[in-house]
Amino acid sequence: MVELPNPLSARQLFKLLKAEKSPKSALALFDSASRQPGYTHSPHIFLLILRRISDPKLVVHVTRIVELIKTQKCKCTEDVVLTVLKAYAKSKMPNEALDCFQKMEEIFGCKPGIRSYNALLNAFIEANLLDKAESFLAYFETVGILPNLQTYNILIKISVKKRQFVEAKGLLDWMWSKDLKPDVYSYGTVINGMVKSGDLASALEVFDEMFERGLVPDVMCYNIMIDGFFKRGDYVQGKEIWERLVKGSCVYPNVVTYNVMINGLCKMGRFDESLEMWERMKKNECEMDLFTYSSLICGLCDVGNVDGAVEVYKEMVKRSVVVDVVTYNALLNGFCRAGKIKESFELWVMMGKENCHNVVSYNIFIRGLFENRKVEEAISVWELLRRRGSGADSTTYGVLIHGLCKNGHLNKALKILKEAKDGGDKMDAFAYSSIVDGLSKQGRVDEALGIVHQMDKYGCELSPHVCNPLINGFVRASKLEEAICFFREMESKGCSPTVVSYNTLINGLCKAERFSDAYSFVKEMLEKDWKPDMITYSLLMDGLCQGKKIDMALNLWHQVLVKGLEPDVTMHNILMHGLCSAGKIEDALLLYSNMKQSNCLPNLVTHNTLMDGLYKARECEMASVIWACMIKNGFQPDIISYNITIKGLCSCGRISDGIALFDDALKHGILPTSITWYILVRAVLKLGPLDSLS
Repeated sequence: MVELPNPLSARQLFKLLKAEKSPKSALALFDSASRQPGYTHSPHIFLLILRRISDPKLVVHVTRIVELIKTQKCKCTEDVVLTVLKAYAKSKMPNEALDCFQKMEEIFGCKPGIRSYNALLNAFIEANLLDKAESFLAYFETVGILPNLQTYNILIKISVKKRQFVEAKGLLDWMWSKDLKPDVYSYGTVINGMVKSGDLASALEVFDEMFERGLVPDVMCYNIMIDGFFKRGDYVQGKEIWERLVKGSCVYPNVVTYNVMINGLCKMGRFDESLEMWERMKKNECEMDLFTYSSLICGLCDVGNVDGAVEVYKEMVKRSVVVDVVTYNALLNGFCRAGKIKESFELWVMMGKENCHNVVSYNIFIRGLFENRKVEEAISVWELLRRRGSGADSTTYGVLIHGLCKNGHLNKALKILKEAKDGGDKMDAFAYSSIVDGLSKQGRVDEALGIVHQMDKYGCELSPHVCNPLINGFVRASKLEEAICFFREMESKGCSPTVVSYNTLINGLCKAERFSDAYSFVKEMLEKDWKPDMITYSLLMDGLCQGKKIDMALNLWHQVLVKGLEPDVTMHNILMHGLCSAGKIEDALLLYSNMKQSNCLPNLVTHNTLMDGLYKARECEMASVIWACMIKNGFQPDIISYNITIKGLCSCGRISDGIALFDDALKHGILPTSITWYILVRAVLKLGPLDSLS
């Protein structure tokens, strides 16, 4: 700290305080001067130090300095009081602001003017004491204080805080009618409130009105509008506001504008444009801050351009911008997603050296290692977190358990789940859902049910992500009654079934040919305003076709059409397979013909299904026509296509054509399967010696 001269004058101290860069150092210097015998502070010194420590982190010292002013009986100007009131308002301390206002004459030796009234009024609003603010405003008139523009701006702020935008806009109009001339701040307050509430159309009207009134919006107004449109995903409107800004001659983009543009463009996937904005920023010598670099690094990593993100990071380091943990985490996530494990470990070590690891860092790294099947390494990072006692959160456990389950370490995941519960650590539904899913897929449905009951015991809310895998597990294990029982238990525990829950049950019931029960669940979905989706109807139709109930399947098809739904290619294929299996070839051909008219293009499965049905019905010529259509539509036949056609040709006695097609498959790089060889061997054996083929 600077050595103070003795004796010390107020002029000397003023210069020393102004020279101090750190508010804390300035405060220490001020306190040192306060203790010097024979020295008392002047109003200018009090004003300077109060302005330096207006930050909420230092507000406790404001109260101490106010007490010193009172003790020294220093007569101050209203500017000193305003600084105190603004500091209290910024820190949401309305009671302290009110006390200071009421004792102005006693403490500061001056009377409150309109600025002090406005400052206290604003303190109430910042603390969200809107009723108190309105009562205080009414008090203005009783003491003969005339509101000024700042007062009305605060009134606008009250309306905006209450989301009363019509009133706020009406106040702007009234001010113009009374020749009070609202300023940029008046309009900016309304625009900001409307944008935050999501009413961008009204915000744009108010923004445009500024130009009509001859008022030039400041860069902050532009920033608010661009940010609002980009956050809503409206690229066109956001870009239009940007164009208006850069084409104007009065206002210029600042670092915040560029940050909004880069961040917004990145989040909308327009990375080329965000890089153009970055280059423009450099060309205009606009100093980039941490947010600029961080936004670009996050955006580039999101699209997998990690090399680009690294280049931005290098420039960041070169320009001596301090890298924060958020930026490091984004880069770490980018490396992991790109499979750059070596680079991710190098970055991890660097982050450790700079003390830039937080629980999010651990979560990202553990997840990334698991996704790259580096199980041992992921467990090592987890052990490191535990040794350091940094405190894993529920997300950590979710990531860890999910990773172990996905990589086939279900029992290890169960062990960690038990350790976490025994240690009183919080678990979220994600961790439980992974365990339940893993157990259910292994057929260990009773254990999975036990885990779900544990969730209930520990107060963890059930979610469809937990319940649906268990229902599926019961269905796969052919325990339909248990599946239905648990489905009902879900509802009683406040976990509403989803369309997936219903579809899983319906699928199981259809496979068990319990069609009336399946239809009951569809009816229940409709009664609960759940709209069965195409998967629901496809599952039902598949079940009916498998159960050879083709008439019921056709009836369901017509119901789907009546409801105005458009069956997808999967549903078409299911019905086509059913029709072919039932020998209804004409109906299958009609369905194929109608697909193009209903805007649903056939796929390779469609052609394979229809050809198989035609060959089984000995409609060899028509099957050849479908093959030609398939080629014409640009589909490359797969081994299934070849197997169906070779078998069909052989069954029609056209074995030489079948073998020629086999050669065609080989020419196209399609490798035969055991089924292919079986078809050919049977055909040759049936015909006789191979010489007869010639």
